[in-house]
Parts: sequence; structure tokens; C-alpha cells
Amino acid sequence: MSGRKTITPTHRYRDNDKAVGVGNAFWDRSEREGVAGIVAELAGGVLRTADGHEFVNFTCCSYLDLDSHPDVIEGAVTALRRFGVLDHCIPRSRVQIPALLELEASLGELWSADVITAISAGVASAGLLPLIASGHLGDGTRPLMAFDKNCHVSMAGAKPACADETEVVTAPHHDIDWLEDQCRAYERVCYVVDGADSLGGYAPVKELAVLQDKYNLLVYYDDSHSVSAYGERGMGYIRANAPILDERTITVATLNKAFGTSGAAVLLNGYDKHAHRVIERFAGALCYSQPMNTAAVGASLASAEIHRSAELATLQGKLNANVALFDSLVDTEQSATSYPIRIVPMADDTVIDAGRRVYEAGFYVSPVFFPIVARGTAGLRVMLRAGQTEDQIRRLGAVLAEVGAARPQVA
Repeated sequence: MSGRKTITPTHRYRDNDKAVGVGNAFWDRSEREGVAGIVAELAGGVLRTADGHEFVNFTCCSYLDLDSHPDVIEGAVTALRRFGVLDHCIPRSRVQIPALLELEASLGELWSADVITAISAGVASAGLLPLIASGHLGDGTRPLMAFDKNCHVSMAGAKPACADETEVVTAPHHDIDWLEDQCRAYERVCYVVDGADSLGGYAPVKELAVLQDKYNLLVYYDDSHSVSAYGERGMGYIRANAPILDERTITVATLNKAFGTSGAAVLLNGYDKHAHRVIERFAGALCYSQPMNTAAVGASLASAEIHRSAELATLQGKLNANVALFDSLVDTEQSATSYPIRIVPMADDTVIDAGRRVYEAGFYVSPVFFPIVARGTAGLRVMLRAGQTEDQIRRLGAVLAEVGAARPQVA
């Protein structure tokens, strides 16, 4: 019908036309080639599809393999029996069972922080970042919200909501000089960044601490990929290395990865009870009737006890040894770091075929491509875990060499 209005998007903070238009072609091809949409069951440490194909998963974020630890499984079962309910479907600001408070106290003691739990780190960020933007979480000043160019979509997705509260900009990746310029120009700045990137690397925490001390910079970290895998008691890279752990540093971390359970933890220092209540009442989905379920709480309580034991250091040691072994076989930009993720560089037009060949040889490494990574920087993402065997890693290295991605193994 003529005369109806059409809408031209502004694409100020996201561009689905670009992301879907370009990225979906890679995803569709990945699915056709059999390296996406795989359905498989875990059996004896390997995955098996319905047609009998077995493969070792090298794209799994459970870096310490705690998700299958018998104590973690039993913790979930015990909590269900103890509390007699799976989901207590009411906002915690109204009624809550003691399970959440027990877990938050346990994690708080473990990592020396005040902890608020959430069903996921993405939910936590979607709720917290707009409150920071409005000044209700912080010192009352509406800050310039500077989102690192490479920050995870779980944080970047909050840009439109933050833009309704304050000014939002995209920061060049880890550019300290650029960030200092913004600190000089604005009364307050909040920098939103991954503490540990999903594609490898850590945030420059010490350089950021200088800006925090000099300009009162607020830094919002998502440290999901290093919690449990890094640091004493699994405190993660940020808690282990950041010189400033007060109201100027907020850290969010998922419990779904190396911690081995489900949910997320918001780690705060220097915020009073009033701030905690504002979060519980106004932080978006954090306020809904969807807290962590009882099984996740019980599993997390059990994992926290493993973090207090000598077993954690043993698992971290096994992970680090596997990372070092992989680095001796395959060259990547992340080599010689403690980070458990490696990106094996490949061309855009060969990465999916390479991933298929690796999968057919009995290993799964995920092809990553735009918009997961920048155009022209495709690769095979390899995630090392404590439970992988030396033989598995060496055989993977040999397969990667066959597809043109690894250096010859030294005898």
C-alpha cells in the first residue's frame, strides 16, 4: 500500500544487517560442512554422534573439567533434595530461599568480594551497565560509557540501553592513550572490557589502574574466561593482578566455564547495602523471578569447596602443562601465555574446510570468522583443558599440521 512509511535504521550501536548478512553465510556453510549444529553424547571422555563418529572436543570452556566432577554433580543433587524445589520463581527482592545467600557468602569468602549472583554473565551485564550509565552504580556521576571495540557481545549488547542514560562510544582495543584523553575530557569515564578475551589475551589491568588512580576511572571487567583457571583459589586474572579492588573496579564472571557449574557472580568491593538493593531491584533481568536454580547453587557450593582444596592447584597445573604442550606443536599469537585459548590462523576461504578435516580426524575445533572475529582474521579456535591427554594433544597437533596450521613436531 502506497504512502506507508519505511524505516531507515541508524545503526548507531549495532548493525544486524551487516552481522547477519555476512556472518550467516559462514554459519550456513559450517552447518553444511558438518562443523556446526553437531549433536553428540559424552561417553568415556569423548563425544559420539548418532552415526557412531567419535571425537575429542577441543572447543569447550570447562577448562578444568569440573562440570563432570563427581562432587559437583552430587552437590546439585544434594541441594535439590535439601530445598525440595528447582526454581523458586519469585524475585529475590521479595522472597528468597537461603541457598542463594549461602552461595554468595561462600564465593565472597573465596574471592574476597561482596558477591551478587545471576543466571548468566550476560544477564548481569545487561542489568548492571545501564545502572552505571545513569550514575546509580558508581559515585552518582553519569559517566562516558567507553565500550572496548572487542568487548564481548554480552556487554556490547547493552549499548542502546546505556545510550538512553548517557553518552556511549566505542574505544579502540586496549588503547590506554585514547582512554586517558577521554578521562581528561569527561568528569567520569567507565571503560567496559573483557578481563580475559574469548579469543585470547588479557586486559592491561596495571595500566588501567594508573588511570583509575589518577582520574577516578571506573572499569567494568568481564573475567569469565580466567576465573577458576587462573590465580589462587581460582580468583581469575583481574582479581589476581588488578592493584585497585574497590568501587572503581567491577568484575562479572560466569560460573559456566572453568568453575564448572551454571550462573554468574558479580564481584563488588566498596559498595554499600543500598547499592546492593538498587541492583536487586532495578538491574533488569537480575530482578526477575529467575535467580540461579537450586541445582546450580548446590553444584556451585561444591565447586567452591574444590577451589578451597589442593585439587584446584593440581587441575590448574595440568591445564598449564597441556597449554605448554600445545604451544610446542602449534604457533599462535597466544603462544607462551597462560591463556587456555589458542587461535590457529587460517584464511577466510579455507577455515571451514580445515575445521571439517580436523573433525573427520576425530577432533573438534571451532572455525571462527566474521563477525566473531574481524574480517580477514579467521582461524580455528582451540580450547585446552586439564583433562585432555598428552596423546590427544599430540595427535591434534599432527592433524593441524596436515591442514597447514602447525609447525613440524620436534623429535
